[in-house]
Parts: sequence; structure tokens; C-alpha cells
Amino acid sequence: MESFFSTFLQEAITFFAIMDPIGISAIALSILSSNITKSEINKVAYKTTLTIIIAFFVVLIAGEFVLKIFGLDINSLKVMGGLVLLLMAISMINGNNSLVSNKDRKPNEELAIIPIAIPIVFGTGLFSTIIIFKHEAKDFIDLISISLAYCINAIIFYFILKNSIYIKKFLGVTGQNIITKLMGLIVGALAIQFIISGIVALTKGYLA
Repeated sequence: MESFFSTFLQEAITFFAIMDPIGISAIALSILSSNITKSEINKVAYKTTLTIIIAFFVVLIAGEFVLKIFGLDINSLKVMGGLVLLLMAISMINGNNSLVSNKDRKPNEELAIIPIAIPIVFGTGLFSTIIIFKHEAKDFIDLISISLAYCINAIIFYFILKNSIYIKKFLGVTGQNIITKLMGLIVGALAIQFIISGIVALTKGYLA
């Protein structure tokens, strides 16, 4: 039981850091209409959260199958996924995000699925992390841990995005930037672990 909670906590923190709900909520607000109402943002939060939950289970169930179709090694994905996470972490720490200025004239509810849910929230970083976590899972209990950790973060994301207007006023730009930079450090550390783990495994495989 102690091992379960330890693994669950690690997965939950990892998902939270990659999702960066407070930082993403600021990006979402920059894409949505400046005069968006509370009712509209509630709908956007609901649609976005539902989309990322569906995407999670699709990747959890079919992700490794896709890798097999293309003949890709999970350790290669670890290295590539780690590099993607590392670039994401550097961007978070530097405070750079090209998606912030991506103004779109579509209705707010349409923007909830693309680009907010995919690829802003559920991008290559989450995709790689989910597949790696699943590959490392030893039994069904581990899969429950991964699913629970992700779904709890999805719910947290929902409430943060739903109340993002108030959170932005409370934290201000400086507060949001500080949190995003801290999450960037965690994502960066995770990226290094993925890269080293993947390289070591690939090296052993080629030398064997």
C-alpha cells in the first residue's frame, strides 16, 4: 500500500507539472474572447477537460500498439519524449510560449477542443509520459494508479480553468509566471530522468 501511494504521488505530481493548469489557464484566456462570460468559460472548461480525459484513455489503451505498428522501441520514445519535455521545461522557465499570441476568431466553445485541449494541454509531453508510465506499470493496480493520478489532475485543471478569470486577478502575471517556472523545473528534472533511462537501456540493448 505504501508503494502504491508513493508511485501515485510521483505520477500525480508529474502530471500536474506537465499540465501546468495555472499557466495553461492564462494561455487559454489569451486565446478566448476578452469579453468571455462566466457561463461560456464554464462550458470551455468542461469541454476541454472531457477531451483530455478521453485522449488519456485512448493513449493508455492504444499508445503502445501504435508504437508496435511503427516498430518503435519504448526506450527511443523515452529519449525523444524526454527531449520534448526538456524543451517544454526550458520554455516554461524562460516564460516563452508561442501559443499565447495565437488569436483565433472561432467561437469560444470550438476553441475548447482545438487548440486548448489538443495540443496546448494534451501535447507530446503528456502523450510520451502516459505511454512511459504504462510501460513501467507492473500490474492492473499500477494502471489504476496512473488513471487516478491523471483524472484527479484533470479535475483540478477543470476547476482552475473554470475560475481562471478570478485566479488571474488574484495571482497577477508575476504570480502565474513564478508558478509556471517552478513547474518547469520539475518537468525538466523528469525529462533528464527519461533521457538518461532511455539512453542506458538502448546502450545495453545494442551492446548485448
